[in-house]
Amino acid sequence: MPQIDSEKLRRDFCALVNMGAGELERWLKTAESRRVGFRRAGERESVGHASGRRIAAILRKAGTALTDEDYAHMRKVVGFIRRHRAQEPANVATSRWRYSLMNWGHDPLKE
Repeated sequence: MPQIDSEKLRRDFCALVNMGAGELERWLKTAESRRVGFRRAGERESVGHASGRRIAAILRKAGTALTDEDYAHMRKVVGFIRRHRAQEPANVATSRWRYSLMNWGHDPLKE
C-alpha cells in the first residue's frame, strides 16, 4: 500500500472511529451489541461484532505495527461507517442503527 494511501486511510479511520479500544470492548460485552448485525449462516457472532473486536485490536497497536490486513480492515470500516451514516433513522439513541455503528467503533451520539 503506498504511503500516501495508508496515511489518508489512517486519518479517515481515526476521524470516523470515535470510540476508544476500552470503550469499544466494554460495548461489545453488552446484550445490545450482540443483538444487532448480520450473521452469516452457521455463525453465532455478527459480522459487525467480530469487526469491533478487530477494530479494538487495531486501536491498541502502535501505528508502525499495522499490517496490510489491518489496513484492509480499516478500509472496510471506513466504508461501512460512511454508508450507514447516510441511513440515519428518526430515533437514533436506542436504534439498532446506532448499536450496529457502535459495533464498528462509531457512536453517532458523540458528534
